[in-house]
Amino acid sequence: MKEAVREKALSLGFDVCGFALADADPDDAANLRRYLAEGRHGDMAWMERTAERRASPTALWPEARSVICLGVNYGPEGDPLAVHADADRGAISVYARGRDYHKVLKSRLKALGRWLVEAYGGDAKIFVDTAPVMEKPLAQRAGLGWIGKHTNLVSRRFSSWLFLGEVFTTLQIAPDAPEIDHCGSCDACLRACPTGALPEPYRIEPRRCLSYLTIEHAGEIPEALTAAAGNRIYGCDDCLAVCPWTKFSSPTPHEDLKPRPELVAPDLKSLAALDDEAFARMFSGTAIKRIGRERLTRNVRVGLDNAAAGRRPKPAT
Repeated sequence: MKEAVREKALSLGFDVCGFALADADPDDAANLRRYLAEGRHGDMAWMERTAERRASPTALWPEARSVICLGVNYGPEGDPLAVHADADRGAISVYARGRDYHKVLKSRLKALGRWLVEAYGGDAKIFVDTAPVMEKPLAQRAGLGWIGKHTNLVSRRFSSWLFLGEVFTTLQIAPDAPEIDHCGSCDACLRACPTGALPEPYRIEPRRCLSYLTIEHAGEIPEALTAAAGNRIYGCDDCLAVCPWTKFSSPTPHEDLKPRPELVAPDLKSLAALDDEAFARMFSGTAIKRIGRERLTRNVRVGLDNAAAGRRPKPAT
């Protein structure tokens, strides 16, 4: 059954598949409590509201016995940081340049879940990012990769360019061996962070992270961090892109995840001029649409101010 599930997952468009027990890991729950107690979730109040369910797969679904962890490669073609050389152009995180990954993964997860129930019985539920699931610890336990010093999952085959999704099942499936940490003494991701949001290995301060500030944060970007934002208008890939494991990664083969030409280094002045209708049209079907025109315009304004002042992002090393 296990190998049949893996084979089916790959045939449906997943690039990697692993298995973990649905048991809770006390360390995961303790780390989550500490993260919330320190206020590092910032404006993401939903993390606190769902903490109890997030701490354990069986708290989310008591009948779950196994978790099928899946990954889809969204690796970029070329250097994702090259856009920083042109301050008049906006830098959009690689993951958001194509079709909204939630939609892409959800359809594939549903297909796998249906097939699993039809082939082997039991019941299944699917999750992709929006549900209170601790995806990265589960993926590490399932052998997909390890949580690197930048706090993202790292794969020896795909680096950090993996979208994650899960199928929870009532079936008992033997777990795979967890992946071990291969970061070694490398600290490239810590040194690359433009705002110092990685003060130490394996610990992130999201309230300084440009991914958080340009996407999840509702207010103005703190003035002390606007210069460091450079032309990053949606997310930040610096800590991912400098990881030495990227040399083993490859561009995504999935057409719906490949970047739309208009989302690769868009002109900042053109973005600032978008009205509601033009914004909806340009970003339809993408993850960017979720934050709305007002928040994107805020980010674009910071980018334009930096360009006008001659402020350039520091090169990631």
